[in-house]
Amino acid sequence: MKINPYIQVQQMYNTKKPGTVKKAGTVGRADNVVISNIGREIQVAKQAVANAPDIREDVTEPIRAAVNSGTYEVSGESFADKLMKAAGKI
Repeated sequence: MKINPYIQVQQMYNTKKPGTVKKAGTVGRADNVVISNIGREIQVAKQAVANAPDIREDVTEPIRAAVNSGTYEVSGESFADKLMKAAGKI
């Protein structure tokens, strides 16, 4: 009796792997995405920031007008106080 190992190897490669065949009547699962309430709020906030102007004209225009007319004055003490508060020293 002669044993042919090539037939055995061929039989190994011709077998179907488990899990690759779908059964008739089964429904595949669909992927879905659920966004949490916090995620929705973050999206709304990002959209609001994107739609907001980079420069607040209502704040900067009076200062710009005062600088251009030469009437804008800064108090040294007020500036120093604000600087110290920003540094956390006061």
